[in-house]
Amino acid sequence: MAFYDVKQQYDALDFKEYVANVSDDMVINSIQKEKIDKVDFLNLLSPKAMNHIEKIAQKSHEISLKHFGKSILLYAPLYVSNFCINNCAYCGFSTTNKIKREVLSFEEIKENSKVVAGYGIRHILIVSGENRTKTSLYYFKRCVEILKNYFEVVDIEIYPLDEYEYKEMGNIGVSGLTIFQETYNEKIYKVLHTKGAKSNYKYRLETCERAGICNYRSLNVGSLLGLNDFVSELFFVGLHAKYLQQKFPAIEVGVSFPRFRPALGAYHPKSVISDINLIQAICAMRLFINRVNITVSTRESKELRSNLIPLGVTKMSAASSTEVGGYIKKRDFEGQFKVNDTATVEEVKEMIYQKGYQPIMKDWIKL
Repeated sequence: MAFYDVKQQYDALDFKEYVANVSDDMVINSIQKEKIDKVDFLNLLSPKAMNHIEKIAQKSHEISLKHFGKSILLYAPLYVSNFCINNCAYCGFSTTNKIKREVLSFEEIKENSKVVAGYGIRHILIVSGENRTKTSLYYFKRCVEILKNYFEVVDIEIYPLDEYEYKEMGNIGVSGLTIFQETYNEKIYKVLHTKGAKSNYKYRLETCERAGICNYRSLNVGSLLGLNDFVSELFFVGLHAKYLQQKFPAIEVGVSFPRFRPALGAYHPKSVISDINLIQAICAMRLFINRVNITVSTRESKELRSNLIPLGVTKMSAASSTEVGGYIKKRDFEGQFKVNDTATVEEVKEMIYQKGYQPIMKDWIKL
C-alpha cells in the first residue's frame, strides 16, 4: 500500500475537534508510555500538551541521547538554479515572481564548492528550482560528479524523479533525498500549486517511495509549517516518516520542520507557528519515532537553534545561502527565502560545543 492510500484513511478525521477534547490525563498517559501510537502522537501535539511541555522535552532529550548520543551533523545547501515552472504562492522562486533567473555553470559549481569545502563542510545538499528544460537530469548528474570531488556526501533536493532516474542518480553518487510535501492537505495543496509539474499532489507524495526502492541511504520529509494548521500537518509528517521507516528499514529517515519565512511575493501564512509550537513538534516527533533524524535549518535564529540542540536535533545547516551560487555572488536578496541564522560554520560549531555536544562533518564512510 502506497502512503497516499494510508493517508486517505485519516483524511476525514476532524483534528480540531479531537485535540480540543484532549485532557491533561490523556497527555500524561501518552508521555508515560514506552512506545506511543498515533493517538498518543496527536495527544502530544494538542494544545493541552503545552501544560506538560517540560516533561515532554525531558523525555525527548533522554530518547535522543540513547539513540544518537551528543553529535550534530552539519551540512550546507548549494542552490544551483532558480528557474522554475511551478506557480507556488509562497515561494520566492515561483514562476510569477519577477527575479533574475540563472543556472550555475559547471565552473561556477566548482568555485562555490571550493568555498563551502573551505568552511570544513563535507555534506552538501543540491537545491534547485523545478525546470527540466533548464536543469536536465544530465545537468544534475554532472553536478554530482563535480561535487564528489569536494564532499563526502551529496544529497539532492530537486524536482521529483521517476524510479529509473533515481537509480541513475544513485549510481553516480547521490546518497540521500530531501523533498517537502509543503502541505499534506490535498485541497489546500491544489490551491497553492496552480501551475507546473508540482501541481501533481500524488506524484510528489510518493517521491520518497521511488527513491527508497533504489536504496538511497537517507530520505528526509517535511511540510512548510504555516501553510495549514499545525496539528494535522505534523501528524501527517510523522505518519509519512514512520511509513517510510517501516517500508525501508535499512534507510535512514529524517524529518525537517521548516517554518514559513519571508519570501518574494505577497503570500501570508494561514497560521503562525510559534517557537514553543516548534519545540512541541520536535519533541512529539522524537517520542513518536525514536530513531528519526531531526533537521533544523538556518530558517531559525541562532539562539533558538542553540536551545533546540538538547531536545532531539541531529542535523543542522550552517553558513547557508539560499541564493543561486550565493557563496561567491553577493547581491540584494533574491533567494528562495530569507536566512535567519547567518552564523559562520565556526560559530555554529562553537555554539554546539557550548551546549556540550559534538559537531560532526560526516557521519559515515563508504567502504
